[in-house]
Amino acid sequence: MCHRSQPRPPRHSRKAITKSGLQHLAPPPPAHGAPCSEPERQIRSTVDWSESATYGEHIWFETNVSGDFCYVGEQYCVAKMLQKSVPRRKCAACKIVVHTPCIEQLEKINFRCKPSFRESGSRNVREPTFVRHHWVHRRRQDGKCRHCGKGFQQKFTFHSKEIVAISCSWCKQAYHSKVSCFMLQRIEEPCSLGVHAAVVIPPTWILRARRPQNTLKASKKKKRASFKRKSSKKGPEEGRWKPFIIRPTPSPLMKPLLVFVNPKSGGNQGAKIIQSFLWYLNPRQVFDLSQGGPKEALEMYRKVHNLRILACGGDGTVGWILSTLDQLRLKPPPPVAILPLGTGNDLARTLNWGGGYTDEPVSKILSHVEEGNVVQLDRWDLRVEPNPEAGPEERDEGATDRLPLDVFNNYFSLGFDAHVTLEFHESREANPEKFNSRFRNKMFYAGTAFSDFLMGSSKDLAKHIRVVCDGTDLTPKIQDLKPQCVVFLNIPRYCAGTMPWGHPGEHHDFEPQRHDDGYLEVIGFTMTSLAALQVGGHGERLTQCREVVLTTSKAIPVQVDGEPCKLTASRIRIALRNQATMVQKAKRRSATTLHSDQQPVPEQLRVQVSRVSMHDYEALHYDKEQLKEASVPLGTVVVPGDSDLELCRAHIERLQQEPEGAGAQSPTCQKLSPKWCFLDATTASRFYRIDRAQEHLNYVTEIAQDEIYILDPELLGASARPDLPTPTSPLPTSPCSPTPRSLPGDAVPPKGEELVEAAKRNDFCKLQELHRAGGNLMHRDGQSRTLLHHAVSTGSKEVVRYLLDHAPQEILDAVEENGETCLHQAAALGQRTICHYIVEAGASLMKTDQQGDTPRQRAEKAQDTELAAYLENRQHYQMIQREDQETAV
Repeated sequence: MCHRSQPRPPRHSRKAITKSGLQHLAPPPPAHGAPCSEPERQIRSTVDWSESATYGEHIWFETNVSGDFCYVGEQYCVAKMLQKSVPRRKCAACKIVVHTPCIEQLEKINFRCKPSFRESGSRNVREPTFVRHHWVHRRRQDGKCRHCGKGFQQKFTFHSKEIVAISCSWCKQAYHSKVSCFMLQRIEEPCSLGVHAAVVIPPTWILRARRPQNTLKASKKKKRASFKRKSSKKGPEEGRWKPFIIRPTPSPLMKPLLVFVNPKSGGNQGAKIIQSFLWYLNPRQVFDLSQGGPKEALEMYRKVHNLRILACGGDGTVGWILSTLDQLRLKPPPPVAILPLGTGNDLARTLNWGGGYTDEPVSKILSHVEEGNVVQLDRWDLRVEPNPEAGPEERDEGATDRLPLDVFNNYFSLGFDAHVTLEFHESREANPEKFNSRFRNKMFYAGTAFSDFLMGSSKDLAKHIRVVCDGTDLTPKIQDLKPQCVVFLNIPRYCAGTMPWGHPGEHHDFEPQRHDDGYLEVIGFTMTSLAALQVGGHGERLTQCREVVLTTSKAIPVQVDGEPCKLTASRIRIALRNQATMVQKAKRRSATTLHSDQQPVPEQLRVQVSRVSMHDYEALHYDKEQLKEASVPLGTVVVPGDSDLELCRAHIERLQQEPEGAGAQSPTCQKLSPKWCFLDATTASRFYRIDRAQEHLNYVTEIAQDEIYILDPELLGASARPDLPTPTSPLPTSPCSPTPRSLPGDAVPPKGEELVEAAKRNDFCKLQELHRAGGNLMHRDGQSRTLLHHAVSTGSKEVVRYLLDHAPQEILDAVEENGETCLHQAAALGQRTICHYIVEAGASLMKTDQQGDTPRQRAEKAQDTELAAYLENRQHYQMIQREDQETAV
């Protein structure tokens, strides 16, 4: 083995393991590497790929971790000497925390980060080498000691100076910091690279090359002349010396992974998760796309066998990487998995990666990428030429003769949806500061859509297009339909998860829709079908075809995978380009191997269901035990032993449909909200959410043992709800909904004043008790105020939900003396959640009070612009629905 490529760390005494950590276990840099005594080393937050890259260089990010002591120790800590607070930084690759001025002190204690490459030596660079552990002292450590199996004593040690563990930054093995657990021979033993070894690119594969000697001796003038001569004969990439070379050692068991992260996707989620990938993987296999794009990295790793790619971003990021793979013509092309960070994520939904990233541990994501199925994805060419039959009067000065993309993976569309997207993009480019919120962006889309609908800018679309699919002219059919939008769809999903072709089984006249069959689905949308799309509807299915010739006779807005433009009169030919290789997320285990002890799956599972509030989840999801204690029992379900979560959801939602007294009501008397989701409580070190679109990929036995936990964002947190008695049976009854007693025949129903008083005091349990005793939920007081008016005035979400669920529909639009509905009142008070409840229950947004104000105008007067935008959006939707109903009549 080349001694220089794998430096030998110094031997340590027994004290080195148990003392404060100033003698460290990290190896020194190679003797011929970059010099250690640089005058001022740059503090880097990205990987250095230049020839001056430092061996074992840390990757620093700012941190607010203030409890842990500076890693350099008190003897060398600058902040300790200055006796003042200074900023801290954390290394993403080895997770040590130091004060910013103390970074230079790491040289004095001889501690470097895990080496991400090896140096070229005089011996054969193809000589097989192995990776050594990178041991780091820890004052806090999760899990158990690998040797003795006992936990690390961490109670009351948040501010402790004591080193409790020694762990490896590569394989994550941890030992107690004592000789009986951490044997000294482990310092030099080979590292397995941990549970994700199959996807980790070993640092022994990445070789820093030496600059050729003739280049070093050549003068600057000769180098410039030589460079110019070579540049004139060779391409931009040819002949250029590269500081790093990848020399893989192929293995059928390995699936090396390249991770490309778009840090701007999904509200800057990418910037946060990139640090997690740097911790689990070799930092030189993780790339920030804002630092130059994917091309150089893909070219560098092109000879790596069994390579896989993880694209972290939106559908646009995936398309960027696929187009780069086309340019490089890698054979075979590496399959691409997706971590959805965008807003639409339709391609990610199609391949089972979900509609967006929430908080799934990166370790789980890496396992899914490794175990995913390789599938094909059709990609379609767009070839545009001017329409020779269009006259000069049809030209538009603001139109272009080129599309923003010449290939699409998801869809190509023209008409209404493209016009809305184009206006959004143009407004965002003109005023980017106004588009820094997802909520505002959606509201802008809604407002633009309504304006476009009123102006009818797309209503004559059918008059200006000619569509020929596989030689068949569909123009007469399109003119009869009079669509305002036409979509050429490659995948089942569109517009953030909708199914415009319809769900499987709904289209008996056509073949099932697939993303790898070489066919496009052509769909037309009227305003009615567009409005119904968000609630499960679909468009008019026109045909399935292999080739399209689309001719436009005037400038029309179009969009390619979400990239819009106004295209001048043109002839567009759509044909299959190729098939990309993708990774589809799959179920991790079969139903017969769910248990580690290989016992057969039981025919039925009886599991307790408990729900967690968003408040408790955000505060406690890193502490499993506390979060379990804060959960609220909902009831018990009995499901088949091989059930996935999709089937289990149906059983859980039936819990609250049980007859009264059956013992299945929630102890908080709150019904489940429509937005609840499952929590994985077993396969990671903490709870995390499971995207609803991925429920069919997870078995019940995979995420739970005897109890299933679900997250309900509208459940009151433990700090906000009254103390509840601990249930003593697996089927708890609600403390505020006792079993109804039989009332005597002459019993008098509760007075209306009692109901009003309960609503005013926000006494939910009392109100429910009075209602069950015969109280009238439509009671009004002397000012014609309903119980719902009173509940809104006190801001009681529980009472509002109960009244919306149990009172007659007329309560929604009932007005008091001044003409206010309950929605007017909620809008004036800025109660967004309650407004959402009332609007979704069916309240009118067009009703006006005595001043002539709608609820939206009341929100504007209260200076709540986001609530006003939401109400305006829903008002537009109601108007479209009403117009469609009148047209139908």
